[in-house]
Amino acid sequence: MRIKSILVSQPAPSESSPYLDIAKKEKIKIDFRPFIHVEGVDNKELRTQKIDLTQYTGIIFTSKNAIDHYFRLAEELRFAVPDTMRYICQSEAIANYLQKHIVYRKRKISFGEKNFSDLLPLFKKFPTEKYLLPSSDVLSPDIVKTMEASNVDWKRAIMYRTVCSDLTDINVKDYDMLIFFSPQGIKSLQQNFPDFKQEETKIGVFGTTTLAAAEEAGLKVDLMAPTKETPSMTMALEKYIKALHK
Repeated sequence: MRIKSILVSQPAPSESSPYLDIAKKEKIKIDFRPFIHVEGVDNKELRTQKIDLTQYTGIIFTSKNAIDHYFRLAEELRFAVPDTMRYICQSEAIANYLQKHIVYRKRKISFGEKNFSDLLPLFKKFPTEKYLLPSSDVLSPDIVKTMEASNVDWKRAIMYRTVCSDLTDINVKDYDMLIFFSPQGIKSLQQNFPDFKQEETKIGVFGTTTLAAAEEAGLKVDLMAPTKETPSMTMALEKYIKALHK
């Protein structure tokens, strides 16, 4: 079977995206559509979680969404985040994003390499802070495991939720292949298209949790990333299509 059209369950990329190079080289139509989106909780819901922002001396950020929603709620609650706040960020890119909300220079900002477990030495270095972890309604078990191993005082605050987008204006059967990046994307497929039958449609997934969600939904996964040979979805996709079209 030749792949002629692909739907990627993410927002459209910039003009320099490898997806666009693949589309041009292989003469394939590649469309983009987010299957999920983020909605922030309001300050009333935060209060039901018994979260008082004034009680924390350190913040743990795992994403740019977490940063935006923390400062949004701080503003709504008229809480002036003190200059003495310690920030622990999962990566340098997330730490740099703090500049959108604070003056970066002379602040107590630390970051890990990539994985959340890389932050463990930082918690051991700064063990006396009382940490708040802003998160979505879905939290990786690895984060909980790392925080429990850290022996620091911490609490999770759900500040935003990942919800299914309305996709009823599109027909997924118009595409030869669908690509997913999260279990929530698989859930959105099921919610928007309850009568969907895979049949000849190829399925690509990124990450082991997405793979598990797809298999649990009864889908046959044809393409999986990352792997040692193909660490990105675009690399895996290009290799898969070239092999298929030979």
